[in-house]
Amino acid sequence: MERRSFVKNAGLAGVLAAGAAPAIVHAQANIRWRMASSFPKQLDTIYGGGEVFAKKVSELSGGKFQISVHAGGELMPAFGVVDGVQNATVEIAHTVPYYFFGKDETFAIGASIPFGLNSRQMTAWTYHGNGLKLMREFYRNYNIINFPGGNTGAQMAGWYRKEIKSAADFKGLKFRIGGFAGRVIERMGGVPQNLPGGELYSALEKGTIDAAEWVGPYDDLKLGFNKVAPFYYYPGWWEGGPQVDFYINTKAYEGLSAEYKAIVEAASAYTHVDMQAKYDVLNPQALKQLVAAKTKLMRFPKDAMDLAFKESMALYSELSAKNPNWKKVYEDYANFRRDQNLWFRFAEAGFDDFMQSQRF
Repeated sequence: MERRSFVKNAGLAGVLAAGAAPAIVHAQANIRWRMASSFPKQLDTIYGGGEVFAKKVSELSGGKFQISVHAGGELMPAFGVVDGVQNATVEIAHTVPYYFFGKDETFAIGASIPFGLNSRQMTAWTYHGNGLKLMREFYRNYNIINFPGGNTGAQMAGWYRKEIKSAADFKGLKFRIGGFAGRVIERMGGVPQNLPGGELYSALEKGTIDAAEWVGPYDDLKLGFNKVAPFYYYPGWWEGGPQVDFYINTKAYEGLSAEYKAIVEAASAYTHVDMQAKYDVLNPQALKQLVAAKTKLMRFPKDAMDLAFKESMALYSELSAKNPNWKKVYEDYANFRRDQNLWFRFAEAGFDDFMQSQRF
């Protein structure tokens, strides 16, 4: 029987059984997307997460699905990426959700809120709690579907030109702090500033701001903050586990084949794990370098921590009373946080407390 007649009579099932499937079965269209990042290129960890994602998508698709990555300011302002994805100016963005709390405070829960979840807890809430479900319901209002795209782990509390001796020293402090946490700083008497990472060094150097937080030792060392502000504080109580996200235009995502959607999901999960692993490797050595360069490593005074906690909880109650989006997501988040802290108190904290008191 001739091959043409065989295919016609046997149909696709017969062809597959014969081991002669037409190439069209696995054919995928070539796709080109643009990614707008909120980060400067010199930060190879957090900006690099976008590149890691794009590379993995290309590898998994055999080079057919290509994504070009553009640093903050190249295609649009660093804080303009939600509008860019929502309006389909770009197909995808890589950013930190709390940058956009001005649109709706609920954005912040998708990244980190003061005295919130640590990075492991945030991943657990996202993937196996109700986090992804609730945040995706919220993002539908912006024509966005989100995927986790990294986590830095608990961050440092930033660089200060003058020592913080008590909570009173926050009064009048011009402090660059990322997004939503500025609401708490304001309640403590500070003056929050929301500046992109690329502008922080010059602002600190000129005294335009009194303090700035970014991420942690590795990124902070690359940006040179220790040269213009001697005091390095911890812990970053507003960023116990800040999650970075990929925002994808809903129409662009729905236009993907099932295989490409699976590739996006797999590449985001890979990037999510990869980013924190990099930070956990790079931060210890960078901290040693900063201390060797005479950086003054300081812990926040207890009264400052207590005031920050009090004002954070009061803010959340106020938001729950007036913002139904916030109330819906935060109630689930807060219940999850309560149970997680109960568990971590015994296992993780008990182990960590002992190990960190040892000398090796």
